[in-house]
Amino acid sequence: MNHEPGQLAVLDLEPAKSDFLSETLAGLSRRPPTLPCKYFYDERGAALFQKICDLPEYYITRTETAILRLHAHEMAQCIGPRSELIGLGTGAGTKTRILLEELEAPAVYIPIDISNKQLRQSTALFRRLFPGLEILPVCADYLEPFDLPVSQRNAAREVVYFPGSTIGNFEPEEAVKFLRRIVDLCEKNGTLLIGVDLQKDRHVLEAAYNDRAGVTAQFNVNLLVRANRELGADFNPSRWRHCAIYNSGEGRIEIYLISEADQTVHIAGHVFHFWPGEKIVTEFSYKHTPEGFTALARAAGFEFVRMWTDDARLFGVFYFTVL
Repeated sequence: MNHEPGQLAVLDLEPAKSDFLSETLAGLSRRPPTLPCKYFYDERGAALFQKICDLPEYYITRTETAILRLHAHEMAQCIGPRSELIGLGTGAGTKTRILLEELEAPAVYIPIDISNKQLRQSTALFRRLFPGLEILPVCADYLEPFDLPVSQRNAAREVVYFPGSTIGNFEPEEAVKFLRRIVDLCEKNGTLLIGVDLQKDRHVLEAAYNDRAGVTAQFNVNLLVRANRELGADFNPSRWRHCAIYNSGEGRIEIYLISEADQTVHIAGHVFHFWPGEKIVTEFSYKHTPEGFTALARAAGFEFVRMWTDDARLFGVFYFTVL
């Protein structure tokens, strides 16, 4: 536990700087070179992402939130009373709050997030809002295996809540492996409530990831700023341009940083050369059909129960039980 005077007790499994370094070196050595998107979320990155969520082009957050506001009561009925809610990457907790307000006598809430500061802020808020709820925050990279804290209460069932369409960052085969880990987390009586961005017109998608205000571009380039600060790299952020395109054949948004000059970058004794126009892949975001995602989940060991969506079918919140 990381427990400082006057602060919240947080199970701190935050990735070490050595993980960031090793994954960055490995990624930049590939062809095409890559940088791991999970490191977007330092303090500035988390703040920029909150701004992205409010942008007019970025439909994902407001659509998912609207679905929750309309249907959280039905979701809570499916989940049942005295649940242990395990939130993966719940961020500021806006959507989780909507769900918790509808749940019948929830026993435990375990928020898991990679951003320590945001986790502490949201946990402090939730302890004020839900004083009778046991809250056990965990700062961790939930994309990697980790152990859950032990609750003092006996919950009727484990419910993993994974909002925000982050499942789209996985290649399909990796998505199945990750969902199998959630099956193990849930155990026999467990369930999964998960947000999934659905396939749609490419213009809607590309506008969402190339906003006119340039906030997503700042968010993307901030990954280089973080590498400079934490790893001693010497990226020149002004020599890199953000770009996001929809690959319809693969059904995914592809996000790049494009080199605008012939340049060399040094990181921990390693040298990387980039020519003008060369791309670093920073994120893939797969968009699924309801049928396609249901098949993925079933391959992992989940049984489809229900999906809630908006009128335009931009986004889906899926509910599964363990097979």
